Amino acid sequence: MSTKRYSEADLRTVIEPFRNPVVVLADGRVLAANDAYVAMVGLAREHVEGRSAMDFVQPEDRSRLIERYRRVEAGAPLDASAQLFQVPCANGVTREVAVLTSRLELEGGGSALLLNCIPTEGRPPEMSVAERLVETSAGLVSAHSEDAVRRVALKGLEAAGFRARLLRWEGEGLVARDGAQLPEDAQLGLESLADGRPVFGGAEHSAPSHVYLPVGGPQTEVLWVAGHWVAPHHGSVLMLFAKVVSAALTDARVQADSARGRWEMESVAQVARFVAQPSPPSQEDFLARVASLLQASAAALHVSLPPEGALALSSHVGLEASADAARLTAVLVGRAEGALSSPAQEASLAELSGGRLGTGAVVCLTRGGEVCGALQVLRAPGHAFDARDLQLLGTLSELLVSLLEQRRLRTESARQLSETRLLLDLARTTSGVLETSSILDVAADFLVRLLDVSNCYILLYDESARVLRGAAASIAHRDFFRTVVLPLHGDGLTARVARDRRPIAVEDVSTAEGGFNSELAHRFDEKAILALPLTSREELIGVVVVDDTRGPRAFGPELIELAEATCGQLALSIANARLYESLWASYAELAATRAEMVKRERLAALGELSAIVAHEVRNPLGVIFNAVASLRRLLVPGGDAAMLLDILGEESDRLNRIVGDLLDYTRPRDPVLQQEDLGRVLQDSLEAARMQGGGADRSILIQSDVEPGLPPVPMDRRLIRQALVNVAVNAIQSMPQGGLVQVRARREAHAGREQLRIDVVDQGPGIPAELLHRVFEPFFTTKAQGTGLGLAVVRRILEEHRGEIAVDSIPGRGTTFTFRLPLSQPPSFP
Repeated sequence: MSTKRYSEADLRTVIEPFRNPVVVLADGRVLAANDAYVAMVGLAREHVEGRSAMDFVQPEDRSRLIERYRRVEAGAPLDASAQLFQVPCANGVTREVAVLTSRLELEGGGSALLLNCIPTEGRPPEMSVAERLVETSAGLVSAHSEDAVRRVALKGLEAAGFRARLLRWEGEGLVARDGAQLPEDAQLGLESLADGRPVFGGAEHSAPSHVYLPVGGPQTEVLWVAGHWVAPHHGSVLMLFAKVVSAALTDARVQADSARGRWEMESVAQVARFVAQPSPPSQEDFLARVASLLQASAAALHVSLPPEGALALSSHVGLEASADAARLTAVLVGRAEGALSSPAQEASLAELSGGRLGTGAVVCLTRGGEVCGALQVLRAPGHAFDARDLQLLGTLSELLVSLLEQRRLRTESARQLSETRLLLDLARTTSGVLETSSILDVAADFLVRLLDVSNCYILLYDESARVLRGAAASIAHRDFFRTVVLPLHGDGLTARVARDRRPIAVEDVSTAEGGFNSELAHRFDEKAILALPLTSREELIGVVVVDDTRGPRAFGPELIELAEATCGQLALSIANARLYESLWASYAELAATRAEMVKRERLAALGELSAIVAHEVRNPLGVIFNAVASLRRLLVPGGDAAMLLDILGEESDRLNRIVGDLLDYTRPRDPVLQQEDLGRVLQDSLEAARMQGGGADRSILIQSDVEPGLPPVPMDRRLIRQALVNVAVNAIQSMPQGGLVQVRARREAHAGREQLRIDVVDQGPGIPAELLHRVFEPFFTTKAQGTGLGLAVVRRILEEHRGEIAVDSIPGRGTTFTFRLPLSQPPSFP
């Protein structure tokens, strides 16, 4: 290098005399150019000087030259030999020049490069290289796979005297297909991919040492070529070869994709026919078919479990024990909608399987937009799945969802058919039974089978007491549960169901914070409880409770809906049974009313007959009474005659009383109700009873107890007095040895209204149980001298007062007659 320092004017003086193009570069820009260089590039001087030197070289060689220029400025030695460059000109023609480079020192410090450009004549192509590349290009046509195209291309370049490698794009950078280390300037390969053109490398040398050629389409692969013939003026030849390789790769890829597509269509059609069989295949059969198509060693299906939707292993093929299979298949479950195994997952698969498995792919199963499971396949290490395998697996997963849905629908149909049959059996059974208790026992056992529960309990609502009473239960607790009574108030489970008229479930009794009867739950060892209301036409009938003693249980909407439908049928059956019972009660009441009407008609007829008989009998009786009295005055009888006259008089009196009682019983009467003082009525009645019953000559004690403050009672004084006398006389006559007759009067609530209660209690021998129901029948008596009409008359009097009479007797301890009269009745007038 000359030690002289040049100014810009000196440089122009030096380079202008040259007839060949000469240019001076400083700081990467054209400092000065002679007329020959300006004429060569075809631009005005002002458009040449001051511009970057890289504007006057081929684009594919710029990156190498920029790096080369940086090295020279840093002190790298210059090559003494001429270097060939392609210079683009303004007219579109590229001129090849041989460049000799020398270094100059500039005034003021710094250095410059003087480039002496000697235009070259057109050089003949290196025929051997071209022929070899042409032969290789012809061989690429017969390659039917991408790997075959790559092998042919690399072999052809080696035969032409080049060294070649293939680099592929992996999403984040280039990776060598041969597994060796990348070239130091691999970033030039990224530039080649980005621009789709050759980029020369070898900045450490004065001439290019290698080139990066894009092949296989944008952002796919890069061909690295190094050798003697790598030069910018061969760039077009090498680029043409790269395009041939790229075309061959594309064609091979299209053919492979077409063949793969046909195979996938046939595979999917085959699996579709397999799934569409009249009898759907099992999950294991489907997994075996998927594993065979994808050449997998194992396949597994996970399904989501309610309520959280966690995925659990459902079935698998190609794996050992279920526990090991669950751990092994859990490695991939939980990934995105579709994913291939990562290196970390592959390591886990290899470790868990003992090296038998090492790669996998998984896709999610979706139904209605929600994940319902996962399908995965596994292979041995080194046989990774690709994106196309994952896509096919996704298509097969859709068929699997259809298979699972088909099997679910079949199972659901079978379940619904079974439930329908059971409901039909329940309807048939309950419709044929008209007793509520029998219906409930049948329904309790039926609900246990239908809902697959442990026990069933049925409580009926008692409206008067506002409680729920145990009416029936399944066989295990049937007898005990009939004694259970639960209040309708409070926060208990059955009370809330009865009030809210909606089902309530306790899925885990051990974790629930109250809300149910803990005593019953402990007694029955309940783990889960479901309670449902029994209603008919918005009327509460009762509550049904089912439990599960096997463990906690989630009562799903479908089961609750089925239980509600069954309870609706049960409530309807109970309502029908009650209606039937009510109808029978109405029939019984109608029969009783009819019997009463017949009785009244008979009494009316008897009354007419009695009136006739009394008229016809009392006239002769009057004559007999007069005759007996006359005989007593005229004859002054004694001895047997006096006895006979006494007998005649007594029997005549008895006959007269019978006629009187008969008339009292049959004579229709309308009581005249007046407000009477009960104390005075009782006093008069008991005094009369003492006289008529013969209590004056015996040790008979009569006690009267009237509630203080008792208001006047609406009654017919004469008739009530007669009724009390008849009962009191019977009480006195039942104690021939004497005793105590108690009469108690007080107010009480009876049949929903306030009434007067009068009890007449004696200490007689009592009435036998078998005769107790007949004491109010006409003409029924246990007395030798009785007519059997006294108590019948009493009952008629009380019924005419809209009251009632009852009797209670304990043999050997006495008898109690109870009168009940309304305390509020409108007064009547004679």
